[in-house]
Amino acid sequence: MSDPVLLYTSPGCPDCAAVRRYLEEHHVAYEERDVTTPSVAAEAKSRYGVRVAPITVIAGEALWGTFAHQKPRLDELLAKI
Repeated sequence: MSDPVLLYTSPGCPDCAAVRRYLEEHHVAYEERDVTTPSVAAEAKSRYGVRVAPITVIAGEALWGTFAHQKPRLDELLAKI
């Protein structure tokens, strides 16, 4: 995979921790950005239309919502890399 996974998180977010743990268990490298930083929140909003956490970006596709909501699509996308 040429582009790293991008993960927007916030401190203390249990779903963010679950996505991080999932990526680590699957040996997927990722770049993490904290949406509590105003410039990062603005970036997430302008790029993906939301500034919630977690937002997981894989191969240009952005997923957001709870880990349970993201997991089926995470499984699909990671199977392709």
